[in-house]
Amino acid sequence: MTTAREIMTGGAECTRTTDTLADAARKMRDLDVGALPICGEDDRLHGILTDRDIVVKCIAEGRDPNTVTAGELGEGKPVTIGADDSVEEALHTMTRHHVRRLPVIDGHRLIGMVSQADIAKNLPEDKVGELVEAISAARPNN
Repeated sequence: MTTAREIMTGGAECTRTTDTLADAARKMRDLDVGALPICGEDDRLHGILTDRDIVVKCIAEGRDPNTVTAGELGEGKPVTIGADDSVEEALHTMTRHHVRRLPVIDGHRLIGMVSQADIAKNLPEDKVGELVEAISAARPNN
């Protein structure tokens, strides 16, 4: 059984709940990513911030990304996957929650991210097709 730990991108960098969206956007640019985990001062995961969140929930609403913080946009409990959970479980979780990325948690510690592309590289084509179809049919979350 292939696990999330085996296919994830390790060393996920967080944006802090207190970071401004402008700072988070610069970090996304520098890391060449479209999403960052939001971590609190306790190093626990508080959510996921996407480039789309910055545009839709801040800029399009006329808010200032230099004053709005990542913590203000981190809503609800983030959807995660355990490090030793199977790739199939990651697929099921992504499909059920209509998300393209999953933070990988070992205990309470964020250790990486599993993306739709990571899944695609590690599952048969028919299962990947189901994932893409399920996620694309829903409103994008991340």
